[in-house]
Order: sequence, then C-alpha cells, then structure tokens
Amino acid sequence: MRKLKLIWDFRGPVSQKTAEHHLIHLKEYTTINAVKAITSGVETFSEMHSIAYLVVEESEMKPIRDALKPHSGQIYNED
Repeated sequence: MRKLKLIWDFRGPVSQKTAEHHLIHLKEYTTINAVKAITSGVETFSEMHSIAYLVVEESEMKPIRDALKPHSGQIYNED
C-alpha cells in the first residue's frame, strides 16, 4: 500500500510556531478518529516557511483530506 504525506504549509515569521501548533491538532484528529498515522511532524525550510505533515496509507487519505484540507500531498518514501 502506498503511503502519502499530507502537507500543510505555513509562511511568515511565525511559520514554525504555527506548524508546531497545527501538529497538535493533527495528532488530536488521529486520536479521536482512530487514524493509523505512520508518522507526523514539522519541517522548517527557512525562517519564513515551515510545514506540518501527516503520513498515512493511501486508503485512509480521503476522509482526512476532506476534513482537514491539506495544502498539498506527495507519495512518501521512507528512504
């Protein structure tokens, strides 16, 4: 089964703090809705751009996409 990385982008001087806060809500959602998240986290690319992400199996993606509206997604490779 393919794994997908759902991504929420945040920009601006507080992008990292916003992404960290959004990650809290992603983890709450996975707990409440019994989503089998493979991994989740925050990546910071610069002082002005960070993301929060959630990796799930493709079969779990649609309800999460519809409820949480990620900004983008990509196939997740564990390499």
